[in-house]
Amino acid sequence: MSRLRTFLSEPTVRARAYLSAVIALGVLTLAAVATRELTYSETADGHPGELHVPTAVLWLVVALVVLGEVRPVLSRRTTDGASLGLAFGTALYAVSCWTDAVLAQALAMVVVQIGQRHTLTRAAFNVAQQTISYSAGGLLYFLLTDSHGHYATGSNVLGAGRVSALMVCALVVVVVNHVLVWLGVAAVRGVPFSLQLRRDGWRQTRSSAAMICLAPLVVGLTMRHAWLLLCLLPAIYVVHGSTTERWEREWESKHDLLTGLPNSRQLRADGDRALEDAERTGGNVGVLLLDLDRFKDVNDTLGHLIGDQLLRVVASRLSACVGSQGTLARWSGDEFVVLLPHVRTEQDTLAAAHRIAECFTIPFQLEAYTLDLECSIGVAEYPRDAQDFEQLLQRADVAMYQAKRARTGIAGYEAGRDQNTPDRLALLGDLRRALAGGELQLHYQPKVSFASGQVVGFEGLVRWNHVTRGMVNPEEFVQLAEQTGLMSTLTSYVVERALAQAAVWWRSGLSVPIAVNVSMRDIHAPNFVASIQEGLEKHGVPAEALQLEITERVLLQDPQRAKATLERLDALGVNLSLDDFGTGYSSLVLLRSVPVREIKIDKSFVARLAHDAEDAAIVRSTVDLAHSLGLKVVAEGVEDEITWQRLAELGCDVAQGWLLAKALPAHEATAWLNRRALSVPPGRSAALPAPKPRPTLRSTTRPGLSRSD
Repeated sequence: MSRLRTFLSEPTVRARAYLSAVIALGVLTLAAVATRELTYSETADGHPGELHVPTAVLWLVVALVVLGEVRPVLSRRTTDGASLGLAFGTALYAVSCWTDAVLAQALAMVVVQIGQRHTLTRAAFNVAQQTISYSAGGLLYFLLTDSHGHYATGSNVLGAGRVSALMVCALVVVVVNHVLVWLGVAAVRGVPFSLQLRRDGWRQTRSSAAMICLAPLVVGLTMRHAWLLLCLLPAIYVVHGSTTERWEREWESKHDLLTGLPNSRQLRADGDRALEDAERTGGNVGVLLLDLDRFKDVNDTLGHLIGDQLLRVVASRLSACVGSQGTLARWSGDEFVVLLPHVRTEQDTLAAAHRIAECFTIPFQLEAYTLDLECSIGVAEYPRDAQDFEQLLQRADVAMYQAKRARTGIAGYEAGRDQNTPDRLALLGDLRRALAGGELQLHYQPKVSFASGQVVGFEGLVRWNHVTRGMVNPEEFVQLAEQTGLMSTLTSYVVERALAQAAVWWRSGLSVPIAVNVSMRDIHAPNFVASIQEGLEKHGVPAEALQLEITERVLLQDPQRAKATLERLDALGVNLSLDDFGTGYSSLVLLRSVPVREIKIDKSFVARLAHDAEDAAIVRSTVDLAHSLGLKVVAEGVEDEITWQRLAELGCDVAQGWLLAKALPAHEATAWLNRRALSVPPGRSAALPAPKPRPTLRSTTRPGLSRSD
C-alpha cells in the first residue's frame, strides 16, 4: 500500500488520472445531454422554460457562441483570456434550453481544438470540462426557473428574477470551468491548487465577470429585436480589439519579447509567491541561474541576428527540459533562471541542474549553422541559502560565477566562497576613491641578468596602504577590480605611474625598462594601444622604457583579437612578456604567433627547483623551448643561492626574486639601482649577484605582496 500511495503521489500519475476522470465524466455528460435533447424533440414542440424565438435567431446565437470561442479576448501570445462564447452560451439558457447551450458550447470547443491542432488528450479535456461546466449551470437554471414554478413556461418576460437566475448560473459555469482547469494545470505542473488559484484567479475571474454581465443584454435583444444582435457585433468587435490590446500590453510587461519567456518582473512575482507558499508549508524552493558560455563570441562572429535566433532555440529547448517541474524565465542577455517552487531535497535541485546541463550536449541547429554551446549553472535553495527571493537570486548568481571560474559547469552556493560581502563592497568604494586620490603606490622589484649581473629592468607592483585597514593584499584588490569593471582604471593608473618613474630614471641616465601587468580586459579594450602611445608621448620616454606582462589566459580568450592588439604594441616598440608561463594552457602555435620577447617561469616551479627533479626538468625544457624560439627566460621567485646557481646552469637569462631585492618604493629602488650600477661594471660576468640583500622573511607565501614578488 505504501508503494501504491507513493506511485499515486507522483505529479504525472495524478495528472493522467485526473485528465482521464474529467474526460470520462465529460463523455457521459455529453451523452446524457444528447439523449435529453432527443427526448425533448420527440415529446414536445418546445423545450421547458424556453422563450419563444425563431429558429433562425437561435442558430444565430449558436453561431455567435462558436465565433466567441474561436476569437476570445486574449493576448496573441497566451491562451488565457475571456471568451465571448460565455455571454452567448449562457444566454441560450434563457432563449432556448440548457441542453442547447451545452451542445452549442461542445460544438464550439471542437471547432477551436481542430483549429489550434491540440493533442487528442488536451482537446478531449477541453471539450469535456466545458460540457461539465455548462451542464452544471444549465441544470441549476432549469431548477430555478421551471421546477419550482417561479416563471411560467413560455413567458417572454425578462424580469429581475430571470436575470438574476441567469447570472447566478453563468457564475456557476465560470467557477466549475476554472476549478476543473486549474486542478488540471496544478496536477500537470505538480504545484498546489492554491498556488495556481493565486496566480490566475483574479485575472481570469474579472474578465469572465464582464462576459456574465453581457449575457442578459444578449437575451433582451434576442427577445425583442433579434436583428439588433448584428448591430451589437461592431461594438463587441471594438471592445474585443481594445481589450486584446490591453491584454497584449499586460503580457509584454511580464514577458521577454524575444523568447516569449517570463521576464525578471514576472519571475520576481512568481518567486515571492513560491517562497510564501514554502514558508507556509515548510517546503523548499530552488533557483538555477544559467549563463551561456562564450555567447559573446557568437554575436561578435555571426552577428546579433544569429545570436537572437540562438537564444530563441535555447529557450525552446530549455522549456522542454524544465517542463512542468518549474518556471523558466529569461533574466538578462544570455542568462536564464529556472524557479523550482517545490523541491524536496538539495539533490532534487542539483538533479534538475544536471538535466539542464545535459540539454547542451546536443548541438543547436540553426538555419545556416550548427553550434556547440555550453553553460554555467549556479544553484541556490530556500531556506538554506537565503531568506528572500532577491537574495536567493543573488546567491545563485554568485554560484554561477564560481562555476564559470572553476569550469565545473555546475556549482552550488557556498557561503565560505562568497566574496560579495558588505565589507568587500566597502573596499570597492575605497579603491575607487584611492585611485581618484592617488593613494596607491608602485613598488619596483629588479630583474638581473645571470650572465652580466646587471639590472635589465624592474617590475612595477602596485601597493595600497589603506587608511584604516593598513596594507591591503594586492591579490585581493586586483581581483576585486577585475570582477567589477574597475580593472581598466587600475591599469591606466599603474601605467601612468610606471611611465612617470621611467621618465625620471631615463633622464638621469638609468635606462632600465619598467614592466607592468595588464589583464585580458585591457588587451581587448579598443583604445588600449592608443592610451599606451599617448602615455609614452606625454612623459617623453621611448617605447622600450615600458614592458607589458600578459598571462596565457590572454592568448586563449579570443586569440585573434589579442594577437592584433599585441602586434600593434610590438610595432609601437613596447616589449611584451608572457607571465606565469607553465601554469596555463597555451599552445606552442600561439606562442609562436604572438610577438612576445620573453617568458617568465612561474615561481611555483622555481621554488622547488633544487629539490624536485620534475620541476627541474620542466624548467630545463622551458628554457630550451624559449631559446629555440628566440625568447629570453626570466625566473621568478629566486630566493636562495642554490636556486640561483641551478638556474644559471640551466641557461636561464634573468632572475627576479628576494635574493636580489624585494619590491621597493621608488626612492629606495633608485638608491638600490645607483648602488648596483656602481658595484657591477658594464660587461662584468657574475655567477652570483653582488651585492646580495637578504630578506628576513623567506616564506613563499607573503601576505601583502603580489604573486610576482
